[in-house]
Amino acid sequence: MRRFCAVILTALLAAAFTPPARAAEKVDLLLVLAADVSRSVNGVKFKLQREGYAAAIADGRVIDAIRSGRNQRIAVMFMEWSGYGNQKVVIDWTVIDGPKAAQGFADLLLESPRVFADRTSISGGIDAAIAQFARAPFFAERQTIDVSGDGTNNSGRDVAQSRDEALRLGITINGLVILSDTPLPWNPEHTNPPGGLAKYYRDNVTGGPGSFVIEAKDFNSFGEAIVKKMIAEIADATPAASGRTAIR
Repeated sequence: MRRFCAVILTALLAAAFTPPARAAEKVDLLLVLAADVSRSVNGVKFKLQREGYAAAIADGRVIDAIRSGRNQRIAVMFMEWSGYGNQKVVIDWTVIDGPKAAQGFADLLLESPRVFADRTSISGGIDAAIAQFARAPFFAERQTIDVSGDGTNNSGRDVAQSRDEALRLGITINGLVILSDTPLPWNPEHTNPPGGLAKYYRDNVTGGPGSFVIEAKDFNSFGEAIVKKMIAEIADATPAASGRTAIR
């Protein structure tokens, strides 16, 4: 009995002096940047995405938007995707709270090599992005996936199913479509579907409160589009006319 009481006393003392688990650091937004690196994304489009995101994350207007939030910081991850099962985290969850952190993220993004050149599984990219929120070491009431790409889903499960699963979890998906002047000779409707790629994204990819699709054609329009998109996401802006608005 004495030994039993001693064990109980030791356990109670250990519990009393064990510090509580540390709460996850609060940020205003958890943002996954999910970029298309499939076969249709040539060197120019790849550079467009990398340099565009790097310039946008360090843009003074984006920094000002971040600092205007309640917690004055967001957490960002950059991942690339192509065919089914081909997704890779390029930069893991990183807190952006000012110019120094933003520039560090941008520099690392520009230094990282390209990983894939396969088919286009937007659904696989969304599924992989959803999984990243579960392992984020930060907490935010808002979770957003930015999907940038130049074509339709042609690998993996139906992209609308992946989108709907994200929406059920309270995740918003926004789209940034890279326009192609010349359709692919072997599959013209991949990059230039009926009604345009922006319509395809609005109908099948994006969703959630205030979700939107932005079109980009060249570096200048791409960089500016990302800046506008990130500011809208950070500020939790909602287009007045519709939850799915194409911003040009």
